Amino acid sequence: MIDHLTLRCRDFARSRDFYVAALKPLGYEVVMSFGEMVGLGARGKPDLWLTPGEVGTPNHVAFGCPDRATVDAFHQAALEAGGRDEGAPGLRPDYHPNYYAAFVLDPDGHNIEAVCHAPLAAKPAHRAGKPVAHRTRTRRRPAKAARR
Repeated sequence: MIDHLTLRCRDFARSRDFYVAALKPLGYEVVMSFGEMVGLGARGKPDLWLTPGEVGTPNHVAFGCPDRATVDAFHQAALEAGGRDEGAPGLRPDYHPNYYAAFVLDPDGHNIEAVCHAPLAAKPAHRAGKPVAHRTRTRRRPAKAARR
């Protein structure tokens, strides 16, 4: 189980601003900071740390999302925060049939992904314009005694 991850950032302030905006739809916010390090997380615990430093090979980080709308919101927020599109929201059936994800490059070239593994929720038949067949239960009456 991964407890937290640290990414090095060439331009710390720019990266901090990017992540604060891009991860807001996922419920992330700044939870802790130590000097020039900042910890972001949802539910009060930092699991993504940013720190100034040289960036070697860019990393890939994927954030799980509860639904596809959250993936879409992440992608839009990340682009508005200055991220570069690396894959618009959509299904990636090569991974598995319900793999719905979006990819954005952060200011340092790290590949940041938001992914939902849940299938698209089916709409109830009555909401999809189809009539709903209701089966009513009838009580059987005992047969009348034969008349003599």
